[in-house]
Amino acid sequence: MATTKLAPSILTADFGRLADEVRAAEAAGVDLLHLDVMDGRFVPNITFGHQLVEALRKVTALPFDLHLMVIEPERQVPLFEGLADTINVHVEVSPHIHRTLETIRKLGAKCGVCINPGTPVAAIEESLPDVDQVMVMTINPGWGGQQMLPRQLDKVARIRGLIDAGGFAAEIMIDGGVKATNAAACAASGANTLVCGSSVYNAEKSVAESVAALRAALRGT
Repeated sequence: MATTKLAPSILTADFGRLADEVRAAEAAGVDLLHLDVMDGRFVPNITFGHQLVEALRKVTALPFDLHLMVIEPERQVPLFEGLADTINVHVEVSPHIHRTLETIRKLGAKCGVCINPGTPVAAIEESLPDVDQVMVMTINPGWGGQQMLPRQLDKVARIRGLIDAGGFAAEIMIDGGVKATNAAACAASGANTLVCGSSVYNAEKSVAESVAALRAALRGT
């Protein structure tokens, strides 16, 4: 079985020394970096836009996984051309999701579809053949440091079953509340990649120690 990938989210990092925080994650051996773009409308928080992503692109070779938590994501997608390796958009704000996914592909990025806790799996079922990734929100999006909603792992398992039954290539990413105590359960539910915010960037451990703890949890050691 392939190794479960770790994708630190900079949402809980120290923005005053963000370049150093990103370099620390890269040095710790993470697989990619998760970037949450929030507009204060689709979710209550406001984070950053393409200028910050462009600045970070200059300080790390890590793949960038971009999470657009914005109204009318199709208007924002072109701003990230050449900056993100994967661009994820929410089905809840994408009435023409197929068209938006096609736009992402035309920009040369992989495409992902995101689903909130209260959204049924059926909302993304028709998109499964067309995406590289399904992002399952295991918290209500908007803020870092929340506790995982454990029932969402059942949703992950259902989506994994649909992907496998259809022979689709899409991977599954879990975003929200991932910790060393639940990382193994996340992987067992069918996830390929775990977004890790406060479980990587926190005051208790260094980034390297936090990443090592997550890797150990996934190995069962």
